[in-house]
Amino acid sequence: MLKLFIVLIAGYAIADFLVCTHRIQAITEKYQFSIVSSAIHAIITYAVLQVWLCWQIPLLIFLIHFLIDLLIHHRSADSTAAFIVCKSTHIVGLFAASLLLAGTGWITGFTGTGYLLLVQVAGFIGTVQGSGQLIDRFTSKIKETNNLVINGLAGGGKLIGELERMLIFLFIFIGYPAGIGFLVAAKSILRFEEAKKQKLAEYVLIGTLLSFSMAIVGASVTKWATEL
Repeated sequence: MLKLFIVLIAGYAIADFLVCTHRIQAITEKYQFSIVSSAIHAIITYAVLQVWLCWQIPLLIFLIHFLIDLLIHHRSADSTAAFIVCKSTHIVGLFAASLLLAGTGWITGFTGTGYLLLVQVAGFIGTVQGSGQLIDRFTSKIKETNNLVINGLAGGGKLIGELERMLIFLFIFIGYPAGIGFLVAAKSILRFEEAKKQKLAEYVLIGTLLSFSMAIVGASVTKWATEL
């Protein structure tokens, strides 16, 4: 049952953080987005589980995501707390789905192929993209509250964060966590001038520590899941 739950989470990460982009949300109305997003989640989950004769799986996943999106997602207003509640509710819903699928005998576990690759890809996407969405909401609020003006490349900070999380993910997976220390040192040197301004230095430090922490947790959880 644990493997089944992990596969459901992997499908969710791929669908939510890679396929269901903000562009889809921007060009559709509330109910249209919920339907389209839920259908994408259902299709991807159906594909990763590879139990082709079990039509109950995509229907169940569609209903779970549709109801959660309808009740929670569109009330989030991009706040950090609402984002966490929304994603946590989806995870709880997927856990309930895994219990139901196993309990009814529709499916007892992951019987398809490619578990290792699936978990690695989903973990990578969740660590790099999923963490980025949370960090962006958290740091944007800090920037807005303190009236900070970031004079840099448009989207530069976001790209740097994604690259550093990619590297941390790689360092942990190849068994070289010491590489994270070199990454910290390199970033400290490059951000030396910003450190002279207290507000900006604290803003960068908060974002960096949050990014590093989430990358380490994401990579560690992914590595644990691949070893099941």
